[in-house]
Order: sequence, then C-alpha cells, then structure tokens
Amino acid sequence: MQFYADENFPLPVVAELRRLGHDVLTAFEDGRAHRAIADELVLARSSKLERVLLTINRRDFRHLHLSGKQHAGIVICTLDADFDRQARRIHEACKDNSDMEQALIRVNRPA
Repeated sequence: MQFYADENFPLPVVAELRRLGHDVLTAFEDGRAHRAIADELVLARSSKLERVLLTINRRDFRHLHLSGKQHAGIVICTLDADFDRQARRIHEACKDNSDMEQALIRVNRPA
C-alpha cells in the first residue's frame, strides 16, 4: 500500500511498514515538515499523491473525514511505544482494503 506519513508520525513505524513491503513517503521526505502546514492541506497533499494518510492526530483528521473532504484514505492511530507492533497492526488493518478512497481506519493501541 502507498502511505503518506504526516510530520508527527513515528519514524520507526515507517521503517517497519517499509520492511513489511509498504511504500511510505514521509512529510519530511516530501519537503513539508516543520512548516506548520494545516491539516486540511496535508490531507489534500496525500490525496493528490494517491496515498493513504498515516497520523496519530486522530481528532483533527477524523473531523476532516466526517466533514466530507475527499481523500485517498486515512489511518488514525493511537501512539504505541512498541513501534513494530503498531506497524503490524496497521499492516493487518489495511491488507484487505484494496480501495481505501474515503475510508477511515482506526488502529488503536491494545489495552
């Protein structure tokens, strides 16, 4: 799957997702980190690139999803210090969703 990790998304999770075979572009690699870009523009950028957005900013991106903004998909996550486990949960949650357009996937840290 092609993902776009926003600037606050944990880089160790990105690395593990890549190891699992996913194509992940980070906001930093895209030249869009540390520029205070509005969430709406981050979502528009990921959609323009046809990449599913990865974020731990659950509230704001859930709100954008519910507002009807067009997007290529959003995966909202709770922060998990076990980065490999978090990457595997994202992998599992998305592997059966070939068409993620307008999808909102929640990946929560285990209790």
